[in-house]
Amino acid sequence: MKESLLELFQQNPQMAIAISLLISILIAVIGLLPSFFITAANILFFGFWQGTLLSFLGEALGAVVAFLLYRKGFKKAITQQLVKFPKAQQLVLAKGKQAFLLVVSLRLLPFVPSGIVTFGAAVGTMTAFQFLIASSVGKAPALLIEAYSVHQVTRFQWQGKLILAVAAISLLIYALRHFKRKRKTR
Repeated sequence: MKESLLELFQQNPQMAIAISLLISILIAVIGLLPSFFITAANILFFGFWQGTLLSFLGEALGAVVAFLLYRKGFKKAITQQLVKFPKAQQLVLAKGKQAFLLVVSLRLLPFVPSGIVTFGAAVGTMTAFQFLIASSVGKAPALLIEAYSVHQVTRFQWQGKLILAVAAISLLIYALRHFKRKRKTR
């Protein structure tokens, strides 16, 4: 995906920023897709700092657009889906400073899907401006870590990428075995 996006940027350099922002918005609205491939393409095409800034702006803009769309069109459906996510339920019921801090803390956690946080905030009582600030404050450190990691991985030679792939596969095998053992003991 990163390669396709890079190719699109190279074919349309005058539109690359707009393309990046549009894709970030679409990913935020969909809510479940990871955005690291956009970060990677932005860093490779625009450079580390400009690419990171563009990724941050895209994620912030995407979060607000998704927030507004969810609030307008999907409030009933979202409320029913959030029952499966207790932290998101807390966010729906939270008000003021508590809601703000909850969004910031959930954005700091890389394993919490952004869409769930946005859904929860959209159905709650937060304003779009409060959500934008809280989401951006929480997302900034996570995005910097993501950008730095992507930047380092793209600089690897084939040996480094092989080591990373072996480590990832090993971790996946370990997690699957652990999950299977846990299921058997139930």
